[in-house]
Amino acid sequence: MRVFTQTSSIWPSSASLHPQTLASLRLWGMLLVLTLIWDGWGADLNTMGWLAGPQGFALRDHWWLSTVMHDGAKQLAVLMYLGVLAMTLWPLGIWQQLPRIQRLEIAMGMTLSLLVITALKRISLTSCPWDLQAFGGVASYVSHWSWGVSDGGSGACFPGGHASSAFAFIALSLPWLTSTDTHQQRLGRTMTGVILLTGLLLGLVQTLRGAHYPSHTAWTALVCAATAWANHGLFVRWRVRRELSTGR
Repeated sequence: MRVFTQTSSIWPSSASLHPQTLASLRLWGMLLVLTLIWDGWGADLNTMGWLAGPQGFALRDHWWLSTVMHDGAKQLAVLMYLGVLAMTLWPLGIWQQLPRIQRLEIAMGMTLSLLVITALKRISLTSCPWDLQAFGGVASYVSHWSWGVSDGGSGACFPGGHASSAFAFIALSLPWLTSTDTHQQRLGRTMTGVILLTGLLLGLVQTLRGAHYPSHTAWTALVCAATAWANHGLFVRWRVRRELSTGR
């Protein structure tokens, strides 16, 4: 069974949005509001203060967190990403349910998500929590929204790169999530839930180690989700135009 959605029911107007699309947009909006409240409240610094002291973060070099949940998880994510790229060209299993254009959509959505996060990190002057003077480093706390203001540290810590290795897979779930088949939708929801929980877990690991504030994980999820959905929308429109031009 092909998973492609009925595109005419997704994009023409807000009243005709696919139910899963509406649910995802609502969830994204709720997370955005909660993250903005968290940022405005200044909860990042308070949270990190509970996890560390002047000597730094006790769990920074914890074997399980640093070797398994950071290094190991990162290597596994790279292998899974390469597997997705391979399935784009040589589909197996459930990938055979997808036409080539949807497989290309997934690969492009994941790649764009990773590139956007990497680009944001490169221009960010925000340093990691473990770089703060309060925790044994040299940097002063500066909000990640203070663009162009250096905190005296190494910067390039916003948003969360490690969490993006999971959240980038949001693009993977969209063809199934927006399918017209209820079984495929359930599979898509399961994929989405696993991806979000994995991303939150990886973000928590980095917070416990002192590498990222909690909001970094939330913003990573928001950016990856927005990128994946924008990419999905462009591919849907591309398919519609292609079908119209070929008279299908």
